[in-house]
Formats: sequence, C-alpha cells, structure tokens
Amino acid sequence: MTFFTQRAIKDILENPFLNAVTIITIALSVLIVSAFGLFLLNAQDMFNTWKKGVRIMVYLMPGTTESQRLDTRSRLQSIAGIEHINFISKDEALTLLKERMPRQASLFDNLQQNPLPDAFEISLVSESNSPEKIEFLAQRIEGLPTVAEVEYGQQWIERFANFFNLFKLAGYGMGAMFFMATVFIAANTIRLVLYARREEIQIMRLVGATDRFIKFPYYLEGLIQGLCGSLVGLAILYAAFSAIGSHFQQSLSAEMVTIRFFPVEICTVIIGGGMTTGLLGSFFSLKQFMRA
Repeated sequence: MTFFTQRAIKDILENPFLNAVTIITIALSVLIVSAFGLFLLNAQDMFNTWKKGVRIMVYLMPGTTESQRLDTRSRLQSIAGIEHINFISKDEALTLLKERMPRQASLFDNLQQNPLPDAFEISLVSESNSPEKIEFLAQRIEGLPTVAEVEYGQQWIERFANFFNLFKLAGYGMGAMFFMATVFIAANTIRLVLYARREEIQIMRLVGATDRFIKFPYYLEGLIQGLCGSLVGLAILYAAFSAIGSHFQQSLSAEMVTIRFFPVEICTVIIGGGMTTGLLGSFFSLKQFMRA
C-alpha cells in the first residue's frame, strides 16, 4: 500500500499543472455547491424558527355572547396541535392598535364604535408548524359556529415554502451538473497523465504487471485529488463564512436566529463526495485507456 501511495504522490508531483487544474476544479465545484447548501441549511433554520412564532388569529362573529365564547374556547382546547389560547377582547385589540400606531392617533378620534372583533390568539405545538398542518387546523377552526374568520399569514407561509422547495430542487440540479462536469475534467486530466506514461505502462504489461497493479496508483491519485480539492473548497467556504457570517448574525440576533456552518457529519460527506468525484474520474479514464 505504501508503494502505491508513493507512486501516486510521485505522479502528482511530476504533473503539477494537470493535477492542479483538477484539484482547483474540484475545489470550485465543492465551494459553489457547498455555498448553496450552506445557504439552504441556514434558510431552513430560519424558516423553522419563524414557524415557531406563527400565531393563528381566530376572529369571533359580532354579537358572540360570553357563554358562546367560553364554548368556543373549550372546543379549541380539544383540538390536537394547539398549545396555548389567549383571548383578546375588542377593547384590548383597539388599545394595542393605538399603541402600535401612535402617529395615526387621529384616525381613532372620530370612531363612533369599536370596529374590531373579539379574537383568540392561538400558538401551536412545534409538531404542528408545517404549512399543511397549519392549513388543516385553520380549516377545523373555521368550522366552529361562532368563528367569523381565521388568519395566520397563510399566503406568506405558502409562498416561502414553495420558494424554498423550488430553490432546493435547483440546488440538487446544480449539484448534479457540477458533479458530472468535475468527473469529466478529472477523467481527462488522468487520461493525459496516462498518455504521457503510456510507454512505461506498456513496459509494465510486458514484464507481467496485472491491470490491477497498474490501475491502483491512479485510483489513489484520483482519491488524493478529490481529498485536496474538497479540503481547499471547504476551507475557502469556511473563511468566507467566518468573515461574512458575523455581519449577518448581528442583524439576525433580534430575531433569535443563529447562522451556522456545516456540522462535522456534513463536512465528512462533502469530503467523501469530492473523493468519489476524483475516483470516478480515474475509473472512467482508466476504463477507456486500458481498452486501447
């Protein structure tokens, strides 16, 4: 094993330009795809945090009596997925509205009566914060007799969820495209090295060397290229994240959102993916060359 490793390193050092091109290509692919993945990771964290703050506002019909309100509250408490129920009377709602709109105080001076309805503010358990479950709960609540309207920012949640899923799909497509392009470039680099050493390979065959003996150092070469490229790409991404992330963290701290880098498990998968790219490049180039 030591012999094969030394030979693979020797080949890399003897062809620095070709191998540097492959390593840089793998590094750039890892950098671009990983940056996209890092954005998706933190966007998912932000979305999950915002979903925890989702509140369903249940507006009651005008003229709802105290007994009807208590009955509605009791029915809401029996619905699975609801964590907390807070009643907001129309007088409280008007007071809150005035506090939040101090510059428009004149709008409330000429009111003959309070136009706001009584309402329940409902918070959900974390397991019920998906758009589908929120929609299902809203439909159940709307069916209650004294409920006039249910509002929870459904359009915002649905649009963000659809945009996020579309963005994720685009990420998968981009990752597959860069993966294939990198494998192609790595294969061509190894092929050029093989052609440069074709006479040596022919001599090795003449003296009885097996194809496995000939191929193995080039497989190691592809693995080393993939390893180096992945480490370089991740290092650049981490440096950029450390430099830029602090500025975003300051602006998001008020929202109780923390941006983070990939955990060790994902970094390991990324490095493994880079090594697989280099290995596949070697495999395809050797497969074609050994047939010639």
